[in-house]
Amino acid sequence: MARSFEDLVAEAAAESTEGWDFSWFDGRATEERPSWGYARSVVGRLPDAAAVLDVQTGGGEVFAEVLRSTSRIPGVACATESWPPNVAVARENLAAFGGVVVEVEDTSPLPFDDAAFDLVLSRHPTVVIWDEIARVLQPGSTYFSQQVGPGSNRELTDFMMGPQPVSESRSPDRAAAQAATAGLEVVDLRRESLEVRFFDVGAVVYFLRKVLWTVPGFTVDGYHERLRAMHEHVQRHGSFVSHAQRFLIEARKPVTNREASVGGAFVP
Repeated sequence: MARSFEDLVAEAAAESTEGWDFSWFDGRATEERPSWGYARSVVGRLPDAAAVLDVQTGGGEVFAEVLRSTSRIPGVACATESWPPNVAVARENLAAFGGVVVEVEDTSPLPFDDAAFDLVLSRHPTVVIWDEIARVLQPGSTYFSQQVGPGSNRELTDFMMGPQPVSESRSPDRAAAQAATAGLEVVDLRRESLEVRFFDVGAVVYFLRKVLWTVPGFTVDGYHERLRAMHEHVQRHGSFVSHAQRFLIEARKPVTNREASVGGAFVP
C-alpha cells in the first residue's frame, strides 16, 4: 500500500540531519556521480602526502572513507568543521586514523601554521577562503576540491519557490579566478550536470532539511502546499527529476626561486 503524504513528511521531518551520510536515501532517491570519482582520486593522492587537511569535513564520512582505502595513512590528518553536531560525528569517524578535528567557522582563518600541509582537500565547501588555502599549503603542493556549481538542483528550487535567479557566486570560472588571485595555479577544472531523482516526497523533505541552500529557510509548515504538490507530482510521474551541478578544481601552490634553491644554488 502506498504511504500517505502525512506519513512520508512526518518521517522525514523527524530524521536527524547530523553528519554528511546520505544512506537514508537508499531506495528513495538517486544521484549520478561525477566521472572523475572524487574519493577515488583522493585515495590516489594520499600515499604521497605527509600532512593532509580536509576543510569543512561535515561528519568526516568521506575523509574517513579515503583514509580507510589508502595504502598509506598520512602522518598528519586534520579536518575543520563549523557545525558542533558534525564536529562530534567527525571526531568519532576519524579517531581510528589519528585524525584531529578542529571546530572553526567556515569564514574564519584556518588555525594552522603557514605551509603546514602538502595536500588540502574539500568536498562541497560552503565557501572557500582562497588566501587561507594558499597560506597553509606547502610550495609545490595542491588543493583538490569537488564543489557545488551554480544552479544546482534549480528544478527543485523553482518548484518549491517559483523561478529564482541563478547566482554566479559558485561559478567554476569564478573559483579559478579567485584561486589565481591568491597565487595558486589551476591545473585542472572540470564541470558536470548530474541527474537527481526523488521517488517520494519524504526524500525531498529530508534533502531540503539537509542541503539547506537549495531552499533557504525551508520548513515543512512553510512549504506545506508545495510539498503536497510535489507528492502529487511524484505519484503521477513516478519521480521528480532535478540536476546537480558539480565542478572539480585542483590548484597548485607554485615553488618560488628562493624555495627551489638548495644551499644557495638555484635548482631549475
